[in-house]
Amino acid sequence: MEYFLLVPLLASIYFLHQLFFSPSNTQKRLLPPSPTKLPIIGNLHQLGSLPHRSLHQLSNKYGPLMLLQFGSKPVIVASSVNAARDIMKTHDLVWSNRPKSSITDKLFYGSKDVAFTSYGEDWRQIKSIFMFHLLNNTRVQSYRRVREEEISNMIDKIRQQCDSVIDLRDVLSCMTNNIISRVTTGRTYNEGESGIAVKALLEQLLVLTGTFNIGDYIPWLKWLNKINGMDCRVKKVAKDLDAFLESVIEERVIRNKKGGCSVGEAIDFVGILLEIQNGKETGYTLQRDTLKALLLDAFVGGTESVYTSLEWTMTELLMHPRVVKKLEDEVRELGQGKTEITEDDLRNMHYLKAVIKESLRLHPPNPLLLPRESREDVKLLDYDIPAKTQGLINAWAMGRDPLLWDDPDEYRPERFLNSDIDVKGQNFELIPFGAGRRGCPGITFAIIINELALARLVHKFNFALPKEEDLDMTECNGLSVRRKLPLFAVATPSSS
Repeated sequence: MEYFLLVPLLASIYFLHQLFFSPSNTQKRLLPPSPTKLPIIGNLHQLGSLPHRSLHQLSNKYGPLMLLQFGSKPVIVASSVNAARDIMKTHDLVWSNRPKSSITDKLFYGSKDVAFTSYGEDWRQIKSIFMFHLLNNTRVQSYRRVREEEISNMIDKIRQQCDSVIDLRDVLSCMTNNIISRVTTGRTYNEGESGIAVKALLEQLLVLTGTFNIGDYIPWLKWLNKINGMDCRVKKVAKDLDAFLESVIEERVIRNKKGGCSVGEAIDFVGILLEIQNGKETGYTLQRDTLKALLLDAFVGGTESVYTSLEWTMTELLMHPRVVKKLEDEVRELGQGKTEITEDDLRNMHYLKAVIKESLRLHPPNPLLLPRESREDVKLLDYDIPAKTQGLINAWAMGRDPLLWDDPDEYRPERFLNSDIDVKGQNFELIPFGAGRRGCPGITFAIIINELALARLVHKFNFALPKEEDLDMTECNGLSVRRKLPLFAVATPSSS
């Protein structure tokens, strides 16, 4: 009997909800097309292990702008230049927020960094610090000696292993970690030292930051992170990172008391941030946690994405001897008679720049970029997008769009030789670093490392695959999408 009384009650509740809370026919929103979703999880089952590929396949069916449901969160996926431009340029301010993430909140001091913090006055202040005090052109140039020294160290390391199989990922990651460590803290952290193994700790940070957290989308399932150990891992890494960063800051404070940097030595990020912490430089009081979050941004943004890009470039070169020959001819002709290629030589290496752009087109380090969130209702390609909708931009899909590129799956750097397309966020068909307010602030720094490292590798060595070994191109998902397996190669000295 009670059951029959419940049915009309539920029907009445549903009717009232539709009447008062659902838009009327005249006000009904025009939403983007959507795949069929399941109860509770929505479209989460369609993400797969490599979301940029799964979402690309869905966009082929549902169009360049589609609406998905990830648990309780609406998510739009943009896979075309027009959709990306609308988000990152036309309505950049509307899409300037970041969705909340419990993992980044715990790792980045409540998301007080440039990458993950919500849009507002605090974000504008710390972005200004990053752009005008840490990564302005003068400051980037001041670290030239650091870049050149650490890339020379990498070349020496490879030379010592000539004619044997080399783990290029290890070599490239050590080089980028050393550059960023010196730029950020004024020193390197070697594996043999006592204390925190910094390289391994940063690897854990990157893995956790790129981990999908079910609790952010289905809150009542967040208890699963206690069962699978995720909460414990995040807590431990956050604690170890904090101990490392505190030691870095205290070390720099002691160094300042003893006289600071040597004459002619570029001041590191820690030193700069300590100078402005009291607010005298910017009028903005930099809290200790924010300072540490900004240091983490420098480590995260300057390590994995850089060496991942270089590893993919070397992978493509090993697969395309024709491209290698053209690149060798350019680099070795310009480097003829020189002991080392310098950053001054890079401006004339047009084919090398094209090679790097082509690698970033096919292998953007973060293929879905960092997610955005709409701050208010907005029109997007004539569709109505509600406030608090998460936005994903599939840069990987746009890099392989046959409407934008001839033979998009072919590795052909020549496509960029007579092209004005750049990677700095002005050309939306190629946006490996994003664009607009939330674009990556370290583009210039990353590109210089990529270009100089590649030029010196090609100048000094010939590379080949180990005998009877095929290249496995399988990807591994994370904050950056890299090769699942490290790249192994044999280096022999060039005759140049």
